[in-house]
Amino acid sequence: MTLLMGAVAYDPKVVAIWSGFRSWLQARGLPFDFILYSHYERQVEDLIQGRIHAAWNSPLAWVRAQRLAQANGRQVKPLVMRDTDRDLKSVILVRNESKYEKLSNLEEQTIGVGAIDSPQATLIPCSLLRAAGLVPGENVTIRRFDVGVGLHGDHIGGERDAARALLAGDVEAAAVIDMNHLLFGQEGTLPAGSTRVLAQTSTYDHCNMTVVDEAPEELVRRFRELLLSMSYADPEVRPLLDLEGLSMWREGRSTGYGPLETAVDEECFYDARGHVTAQEYRP
Repeated sequence: MTLLMGAVAYDPKVVAIWSGFRSWLQARGLPFDFILYSHYERQVEDLIQGRIHAAWNSPLAWVRAQRLAQANGRQVKPLVMRDTDRDLKSVILVRNESKYEKLSNLEEQTIGVGAIDSPQATLIPCSLLRAAGLVPGENVTIRRFDVGVGLHGDHIGGERDAARALLAGDVEAAAVIDMNHLLFGQEGTLPAGSTRVLAQTSTYDHCNMTVVDEAPEELVRRFRELLLSMSYADPEVRPLLDLEGLSMWREGRSTGYGPLETAVDEECFYDARGHVTAQEYRP
């Protein structure tokens, strides 16, 4: 039997990453292959229906996988995650010269966010706004930048467009994940000193390798063991780790998804059984 994993092709580099990992895993005796998906919703459905054994899931896909699994009498668990998937934050940015000092000052203003299905640039930041008394569509306007819908924010084009709109004065604030705030500064999208952080979310976790309970136990055990053994000092895997944005794999955990669970319920994005209920979401 071959362990079959799903991954979403949010970028051409995904092929290079998992083709390289497949060769490395197979060379160490693990029968492994992967299937590419165009969006996360189909990947999660195939995982729960047993068409694949594991899925490299976004945080939003993990939330849906849990709900679908429970509704279908199945179980899923986070096998591993990247070291860069733990304890992340999103930030609300404003122009440096703006008058805003706290979130409530943005009442009746327009805030730029990422795609409709971006956990880090839309769902979790909008939950932060609600906690500050700013209700999207009521006393604050949300302008979405729907780039790569279905990719759950893996395509950062929406965040980049929101940052550009902030700089251009088209919105008064913008939501991005903290690591992209740093990236946008490095690449010149947000020149040094042009913006400042008005508020930040609580910490949350990002992607994880989700496995379903009917996956072959011994293959899953070996898969976990091999991923955790990958070393950044290994010249064969280091380029692949760089492409995937990690320096080491860590044990998976399910404790860091509370803020997203709350946001999903507030937005009515999925229902309790994992059905897509967001009215404007078409992956």
